[in-house]
Amino acid sequence: MIDLSKLPTAEPIMETIADVEAFEKTPLQEQFPYTDSYKLIKDSAERFGEDSALEFLLQGLPDEPATTISFAQLGREITRTANLLNKLGVHQKDAVSIILPILPQTHYAIWGAQAAGIANPINPMLEAEHIAEIVSAADSKVVICLARSQHSDINEKVRTAVSSCPSVAAILEVNISGLCEPDSQANSNDGVEVLDFDTAISKMGSDSLESDREFSADQIAAFFHTGGTTGRPKLAQLTHGNMAFLGQLMQVYTAHMERHTVLCGLPLFHIYGCIIQGIAAFAVGYRIVLMTPAGFRSAPAMKNFWQHIERFKVKQFSAVPTVLMALADIPVGDADISSLTNINSGAAPLSLPFELSFEKKFEVEVGNGYGMTETTALISRAPQFQPPGSVGMRVPYSQIRIAHVDGITVNKDCPLGESGVILVKGPQVFAGYKSETDNALAWVEDGWFNTGDLGYMDGDGFLYLSGRAKDLIIRSGHNIDPELIEEPLNAHPDVVTSIAIGLPDPYAGELPMAYVVKIASSGVSEDDLVEHCKNAISERAAVPKRIEFVDTMPLTAVGKIYRPTLRQKISEQVVRELLAEQDIAAVVTSEMEKKRGLVLRISVDDKNRIAEVHKLVEGYTFTSEIN
Repeated sequence: MIDLSKLPTAEPIMETIADVEAFEKTPLQEQFPYTDSYKLIKDSAERFGEDSALEFLLQGLPDEPATTISFAQLGREITRTANLLNKLGVHQKDAVSIILPILPQTHYAIWGAQAAGIANPINPMLEAEHIAEIVSAADSKVVICLARSQHSDINEKVRTAVSSCPSVAAILEVNISGLCEPDSQANSNDGVEVLDFDTAISKMGSDSLESDREFSADQIAAFFHTGGTTGRPKLAQLTHGNMAFLGQLMQVYTAHMERHTVLCGLPLFHIYGCIIQGIAAFAVGYRIVLMTPAGFRSAPAMKNFWQHIERFKVKQFSAVPTVLMALADIPVGDADISSLTNINSGAAPLSLPFELSFEKKFEVEVGNGYGMTETTALISRAPQFQPPGSVGMRVPYSQIRIAHVDGITVNKDCPLGESGVILVKGPQVFAGYKSETDNALAWVEDGWFNTGDLGYMDGDGFLYLSGRAKDLIIRSGHNIDPELIEEPLNAHPDVVTSIAIGLPDPYAGELPMAYVVKIASSGVSEDDLVEHCKNAISERAAVPKRIEFVDTMPLTAVGKIYRPTLRQKISEQVVRELLAEQDIAAVVTSEMEKKRGLVLRISVDDKNRIAEVHKLVEGYTFTSEIN
């Protein structure tokens, strides 16, 4: 076990796969004795006391006073929240749905709910119908949401959603001064008790859990929504052991660093914002700057981003590629950002050419890791020296396997350098989906989780991503199930069949789109079908940005629609349109390579414009070869 009293260490502890293997020689439970998130948080409250744990900016202005929460206060408020929830009837197997923006109270709610029962963070941007589906799937007893606000429709959506969720007995409203309407709280919502969150928890004990709960690593701590179709949300079950493992693991990964400040603009309903910039950051003792309720979506906060880096002496932040794209266009001006040493990019692939140009422009390292909700945010992690294009090495006590898979059977294990489906095992892997229907194809052979991604390994233990076997569309790190789009399209009377795929986008990575075969005599247009989807799809991010009509779909030998052909087709088309806009003559072809995945080859007529083409396609995640 790492001796926390002797931090920081002189050198990083796990920089090579040999280091990882040496670390694993100590049994997991000896190395990481904590088994739950609550005890890890209480430990941090004792170790770091009145040091600042959270700094909250409401508006994101350069000189705006920040609300400061100490580690000791964080521990007390989480305990109070757990005790209130317990009083409201929440016990170990009961869920609490949390629909909140980025606030200190969001952390109280998530970790307090885990200490009392099961936390269920939900994207507050979802429509009321979708929120209701998730709350019902979680069978939540309590919902915690924002109070009424002129700046947000969260409260109205939650009240509408809860009216169709009979399991919910109480709503706790978080009333933030300057954001919410004063005295917005109502006494009831169709028979559901409504309480002011801060007032209610202030009356509870803060020293210990009044439930006297005994934790174990296998107890479910959270239900994270990972997609699913209309009426049947997919909920991933993460355990207390998953949470505690990541928190203690981060103590090892950061053992060579002094305690410092990180900036959080990622939503806390998302696995990375919740885990890496939540429980893991608390366990390490970082000070976390919560950059407004809207995070990276806040225009004022982003405008003043580099000033926030200087003001709080931020050393690290984590972001999705879309945020880095936006930051690349925001001038640093006279801000001193020398405190910033590294950025973690995740949730979606980052274009290597863009990464290199960003590092050069801002003189900061950008590290790429790899993980997903089902692996508590981490599968592999980037050491200080990371080969270009890799997503790092496996985390200790876990395994990565590259294989050719047919359903739930491995046909072949791939040698080094050969691409296949990425399978994973380890203490960070979740306990399965809440619905057994969703588990049917999730597991391969002896307990290997099928990530649905494609990749290959090198001889030094580094993992490289080469594509995706499963059909998710990843928009700015947000997973969209294609069936969410295909169901309403296929129900349209003028549609024979449809397939939704990711439309390559240099900013979002992918946007939702669909290929459609329509009835021969139909005059239905793209606009007609997009409008139909707007009315039928409860998740706004899933509404297709583009619909292409085709006469037939490409099929496999056994008659299944072959999505990779459609992905190739739209990628070539997007690049041709991009070049045409700039009056650049070129021949565009593509190939699905076994190792690198989709590769676009662009042969430019005027060789003097090759550099211009490089810049145009820099943000796309597919590999481009330009000559």
